[in-house]
Amino acid sequence: MLRRLRSWSQLPVVILSARDRETEKIEALDTGADDFVNKPFGVGELMARLRAALRHRMQAAGEVPVLRVEDLEIDLPRHRVTRGGRELKLTPKEFDLLALLVRHAGKVVTHRQLLTTVWGPAHEHDTQYLRVYVGQLRQKIERDPAAPALIVTEPGIGYRLGP
Repeated sequence: MLRRLRSWSQLPVVILSARDRETEKIEALDTGADDFVNKPFGVGELMARLRAALRHRMQAAGEVPVLRVEDLEIDLPRHRVTRGGRELKLTPKEFDLLALLVRHAGKVVTHRQLLTTVWGPAHEHDTQYLRVYVGQLRQKIERDPAAPALIVTEPGIGYRLGP
C-alpha cells in the first residue's frame, strides 16, 4: 500500500504498529515511511513525530512552512489558518486543498492534480467535489468570496493561489 501511495503522493507517513521486529521497521522506512512508532505510545510523542515528519517533508521540498498574505497566515506544519490573529476553522479536506495551493503558490494547479492529491486517484474526474470545497474555502478565507483574490479560477484548467 505504501508503494502505491508513494507513486502519486509525497504526504508524510508515520506507521503505528504493535510489531516491533527490526526487519519490519526497516522495510517500512525503506519503502517510504517517514517514521515508525511502536505501541504503546504517548499521544504527545505521536504528535511530535507527526510535526517532525511534516517539517522534514516541507524542508526537503524547499517549501515555506508559513505563508502570509496581508493579515491571513497559513501555517502548514501546525495545520492552522488565521486572519488577523483569529483562527479560522477549516475541515481537513479544506485544509489539504489550501495546503496544496500554498505549496504551488502563484502557479496553476490542475483540477486533476487537486482531486488526485486531496481525494485520491479514484476521484480524479469528480470536479463537483472540487467546486464545492473551493466555494467553502473561499467563504472562510476570502475578504469578498464573490470576488475572490486569493483562490483564483483558471477556467477549464484549475486554480491558483493569487499574489
